[in-house]
Amino acid sequence: MIEVTILVIQALLGLAGLAALYRAVRGPSLADRIIGLDLMLLLIAGWIATTGHPVEDLLAPVLIVVTLIAFAGTIIVARFIEWRDTE
Repeated sequence: MIEVTILVIQALLGLAGLAALYRAVRGPSLADRIIGLDLMLLLIAGWIATTGHPVEDLLAPVLIVVTLIAFAGTIIVARFIEWRDTE
Protein backbone atom coordinates (compact mmCIF):
# COMPACT_ATOMS: atom_id res chain seq x y z
CA MET A 1 0.00 0.00 0.00
CA ILE A 2 2.82 2.41 0.81
CA GLU A 3 4.38 1.81 -2.62
CA VAL A 4 1.17 2.91 -4.31
CA THR A 5 1.05 6.02 -2.15
CA ILE A 6 4.65 6.89 -3.06
CA LEU A 7 3.89 6.39 -6.76
CA VAL A 8 0.86 8.69 -6.53
CA ILE A 9 2.91 11.33 -4.71
CA GLN A 10 5.66 11.10 -7.33
CA ALA A 11 3.11 11.42 -10.14
CA LEU A 12 1.65 14.54 -8.51
CA LEU A 13 5.15 15.95 -8.06
CA GLY A 14 5.77 15.30 -11.76
CA LEU A 15 2.59 17.13 -12.76
CA ALA A 16 3.50 20.04 -10.52
CA GLY A 17 6.96 20.01 -12.10
CA LEU A 18 5.44 20.34 -15.55
CA ALA A 19 3.35 23.29 -14.37
CA ALA A 20 6.43 24.90 -12.82
CA LEU A 21 8.41 24.31 -16.01
CA TYR A 22 5.66 25.99 -18.02
CA ARG A 23 5.74 28.99 -15.67
CA ALA A 24 9.54 29.13 -15.84
CA VAL A 25 9.55 29.10 -19.65
CA ARG A 26 6.45 31.15 -20.45
CA GLY A 27 6.31 33.45 -17.42
CA PRO A 28 5.66 37.00 -18.53
CA SER A 29 8.07 38.51 -16.01
CA LEU A 30 11.42 37.67 -14.48
CA ALA A 31 9.78 37.14 -11.10
CA ASP A 32 7.40 34.53 -12.56
CA ARG A 33 10.31 32.67 -14.11
CA ILE A 34 12.28 32.69 -10.88
CA ILE A 35 9.29 31.46 -8.90
CA GLY A 36 8.86 28.64 -11.43
CA LEU A 37 12.52 27.64 -11.13
CA ASP A 38 12.37 27.82 -7.34
CA LEU A 39 9.30 25.62 -7.33
CA MET A 40 11.07 23.13 -9.58
CA LEU A 41 14.00 22.92 -7.14
CA LEU A 42 11.64 22.37 -4.23
CA LEU A 43 9.77 19.70 -6.18
CA ILE A 44 13.09 17.98 -6.87
CA ALA A 45 13.73 18.05 -3.13
CA GLY A 46 10.31 16.49 -2.56
CA TRP A 47 11.04 13.83 -5.15
CA ILE A 48 14.36 13.07 -3.47
CA ALA A 49 12.54 12.78 -0.15
CA THR A 50 10.02 10.29 -1.56
CA THR A 51 12.61 8.16 -3.35
CA GLY A 52 15.04 8.30 -0.44
CA HIS A 53 12.88 6.11 1.78
CA PRO A 54 15.18 3.04 1.74
CA VAL A 55 18.46 5.01 1.80
CA GLU A 56 17.63 8.07 3.89
CA ASP A 57 21.17 8.50 5.21
CA LEU A 58 22.68 8.90 1.76
CA LEU A 59 20.13 11.34 0.34
CA ALA A 60 19.56 13.57 3.37
CA PRO A 61 22.62 15.78 2.67
CA VAL A 62 21.60 16.11 -0.99
CA LEU A 63 18.09 17.10 0.08
CA ILE A 64 19.44 19.76 2.44
CA VAL A 65 21.78 21.19 -0.21
CA VAL A 66 19.03 21.38 -2.85
CA THR A 67 16.64 23.20 -0.53
CA LEU A 68 19.35 25.62 0.64
CA ILE A 69 20.27 26.42 -2.97
CA ALA A 70 16.60 27.07 -3.77
CA PHE A 71 16.19 29.32 -0.74
CA ALA A 72 19.39 31.29 -1.34
CA GLY A 73 18.65 31.70 -5.03
CA THR A 74 15.19 33.05 -4.34
CA ILE A 75 16.50 35.57 -1.82
CA ILE A 76 19.27 36.76 -4.17
CA VAL A 77 16.92 37.19 -7.12
CA ALA A 78 14.29 38.95 -5.00
CA ARG A 79 16.89 41.46 -3.86
CA PHE A 80 18.06 41.92 -7.45
CA ILE A 81 14.51 42.58 -8.65
CA GLU A 82 13.96 45.05 -5.82
CA TRP A 83 17.27 46.79 -6.62
CA ARG A 84 16.43 46.93 -10.33
CA ASP A 85 13.02 48.48 -9.66
CA THR A 86 14.48 51.25 -7.49
CA GLU A 87 16.76 52.52 -10.25
